[in-house]
This record gives sequence, structure tokens and C-alpha cells, in this order.
Amino acid sequence: MTARHVLAFVSGVIFAVGLAIGGMLEPARVVGFLDFFGTWDPTLAFVMGGALAVAVPLHHFVVQKRATPFFDTQFHTPTNRDIEPRLLVGSAVFGMGWALAGFCPGPGLTTLATGTVDAFSFVAAMAAGMYAWSALEAQLKKRVRAPEAGGAS
Repeated sequence: MTARHVLAFVSGVIFAVGLAIGGMLEPARVVGFLDFFGTWDPTLAFVMGGALAVAVPLHHFVVQKRATPFFDTQFHTPTNRDIEPRLLVGSAVFGMGWALAGFCPGPGLTTLATGTVDAFSFVAAMAAGMYAWSALEAQLKKRVRAPEAGGAS
């Protein structure tokens, strides 16, 4: 195991502990944050604000000031800035799932440690959705390629 793997694991543990301390493993808090016209719970806004207060200065002092990261040969930052229909639909599905279940993937996986049926149900549904999309996408790619291949003679 390399230092990079250890650092990734420790970062994941710190993230999970932060989610637990912030109360983000409780779906009711997330749903409460999204309930603007009911009993609004601002806890998630404070958690996000705390994350930004740490991430923005670190991004400035680490990513923008260093040529390479500490444990890798390059920074892996997204370069594609296009807003495509696939991105918009994926974002909408993510948001709807988050609002309905009160979990997003990180807290959902972290909540598995609690052993609750809700956590296991969410992760199973998430995995099934990921598998279904992967299979559907593969079929769509085959259909797009098929006319191209048939027309070239």
C-alpha cells in the first residue's frame, strides 16, 4: 500500500467523521434543509459553509501555488466546462434522489456503518441505478454506432 492509498483512506475517514459530526447521516436533516416552506433546518448550510471555509483557502495555497500535488504526479482537475443535456439530467436526477431519500452517495455509504435498513436500501437502490444506467448507456452507444457501421460499404 502506497502513501497515496493511505492518504486517500485517511481523507475518506475524515470526511465520514465530518459528515457524522455535522449530522449529515440523518436524512431528516437534509430533507429539513430542502423544506423551505415548512420547518427549515439550516444545518446543511453551515456544514457546506464550513467546508468552503476550509476548501477555498487550501485550493488557493495548494492547487494554484504548487506544480504537483504532494502524493501524485499531477492534479486531476476537470477540464470540460461544457454544460450538456446529460449533465443537466444527471444533476436533476441526483437532486431528486437526494430530496426523496435524504441521502447522497457519500453520506449513504457512510451511513452503512450504522447498520440501518434505510442506509442499506439506499445503497442497494443506488447501485442498481448505476448498473441500470451503465447497461442502458451501452445499449444506446451500440444503436448509435450500428447505423454508422451499416452505412459504410
